Amino acid sequence: MTDVIAYAIIALLLFQAVWRVPAALRGQSRERSLWGAFAALAVAWLLRTGLGRAVIDGLGIVDLATLLKHTITIAGICVLLRYVTAVDGDVAASDGAVLRRVRITAAVHRIATRASIATVLVMAAVFFLVLDRTRTESPYFMARHAGEVGLALYMGLFYLYTAAAAAVCAYQWGSSARRAQRWTLRIGLTMMAVAMALAVLYAFLRTAYCAFITVRTVSMSFVDLQENVTDSVLYLVFLLWALGAIAPATQAVIDRRRAKRTLTALYPLWRELALAVPSVILRAPSNLLPGHRFAVPLNRARDLMKLSPPPYQLLERYITEISDVQRTLSHYASPGLYTRAKALADGQGYTEDEARAVADAYWIKSALVAMAAGAAAHSAPVDVPPADDDFDIQVERFVRTQAAYGRTVPETAQALLRTDVTV
Repeated sequence: MTDVIAYAIIALLLFQAVWRVPAALRGQSRERSLWGAFAALAVAWLLRTGLGRAVIDGLGIVDLATLLKHTITIAGICVLLRYVTAVDGDVAASDGAVLRRVRITAAVHRIATRASIATVLVMAAVFFLVLDRTRTESPYFMARHAGEVGLALYMGLFYLYTAAAAAVCAYQWGSSARRAQRWTLRIGLTMMAVAMALAVLYAFLRTAYCAFITVRTVSMSFVDLQENVTDSVLYLVFLLWALGAIAPATQAVIDRRRAKRTLTALYPLWRELALAVPSVILRAPSNLLPGHRFAVPLNRARDLMKLSPPPYQLLERYITEISDVQRTLSHYASPGLYTRAKALADGQGYTEDEARAVADAYWIKSALVAMAAGAAAHSAPVDVPPADDDFDIQVERFVRTQAAYGRTVPETAQALLRTDVTV
């Protein structure tokens, strides 16, 4: 039964690791760290199973699976701390209130990185030089070495390291959960924080048990009871942590799909503006099979289905570039162009946000017509649509503008350029 639970936890950890492979391959430090933590801890759990132990026992070194399990666990925890530090570093860039907490996390990570090497070296020395590994009367590692001072040193170092790291993660994730705006993120961070608090409890219980069996002899029934209780706590730790990590990732998937839908809606407008004013575009639109009937869907797919950058970063770039093209076009717009475009939109029965989007579409079309006709550029912009400070509002506005842009005609745009026309 214990192996069945272990395999379930391994499956959850591997699922998380595989899920994060694309992000890790893109070279983002945070995602690589989280992927490494899941992968390392999955291997550590595999070494707890009968299959994992059997493979390592074939090397002929008694209890080597236990040493490798503890070593890989420390490596996974160290990488996890790096992830927590990276996340908090991003938060601190925009939230000065958490700066001190971030500094503490960064200091803990630096100490933990150095301490992990020293801890593993000391544990390995105790394992090979101090522990009596000829004793095989118990199936449990700690019970086999009960009464040995080396056991207290070996396990004490391991549990001190894990408890300290878990306490830092619990504090950081708990603080982040209180600030989280989205319920999925709040639930996930809370589950992860509770998991780390239970990990501290687990380390405390195991440390107390280790100290107790070093000075006292206990019955086999007590050993079995302790192993069952602490194993149950450990199972709960990893189940909560792995499931909790899925919740924010699920929100990330939702956000990714939403960003992709928005990109698809914005793409026609961005492409036309990018081709018209390529000087402000970071990466030119694809231009495969020009003139072919499959050119439009092929180029759209090539531009929108790239693995890098992620959709939300590409969306930020599109919005920035559309705004930059607007600023460039404002040097070609005739005086009062936006006022006339807004009056035309109002006269056609559009109201509020829709009227603004239609006015934007008319303004863009007119400015493009003026630039294409060879109008002289003004030294300073004389007319430009009002800007939005909020990114989400700007995205919604450009999506509506794109929908309206497809209905504009060059004749109307040409007429709007004339300053003597009253709409």
